[in-house]
Amino acid sequence: MGLIVESEDNDVVLVPPTNFSMVDEGIYRSALPQPSNFGFLQTLNLRSIVYLCPEPYPEENLEFLRSQNIQLLQFGIEGKTEPFVPIPRDTIMAALRVLIDVRNHPVLIHCKSGKHRTGCLVGCLRKFQNWCLSSVFEEYQRFAGVKSRATDMRFIETFDILCLRQCLYSIIYQYHGYGSRKRRLLNREENLKKPQITSM
Repeated sequence: MGLIVESEDNDVVLVPPTNFSMVDEGIYRSALPQPSNFGFLQTLNLRSIVYLCPEPYPEENLEFLRSQNIQLLQFGIEGKTEPFVPIPRDTIMAALRVLIDVRNHPVLIHCKSGKHRTGCLVGCLRKFQNWCLSSVFEEYQRFAGVKSRATDMRFIETFDILCLRQCLYSIIYQYHGYGSRKRRLLNREENLKKPQITSM
């Protein structure tokens, strides 16, 4: 899949990363972007990238982030199935705090393939958005395909988002747009500057 942008000189094909999709307004998901995807990512005007792997971020990708003034927020989660490593709830909770703070938007979430770790984080976000569990699982399975993991879905099902709600003392709920489908969490601050690149 590619997006063709017409110019006077020639057509430029913009290629999104594998498993790319819009999660919500200002939130995207994908697999690890490749250099061929950088042109497409520029069109998103990203402020932040949430990286869910423990491995160091590729240097070529880091150079792209620096050139675009995009902050990197790394939450290292093991992706191994053998031996099984439980998904760390505290790490998912910390990543969720980043996602619900619109000062970090637009934000791209990704792991290596954009399936399991990314799927778990998005699934927990959907619970926070009050999605029914069957819809959460359907979305997870759409991206994971035949490699869907019962352990991931069990983690999403049992994840407690109440403590996340209690941490929102500095963020207010506001609704805008066209009904509940356009619901966002807006921070009180406006006209925020684009953050510098950092890592966690």
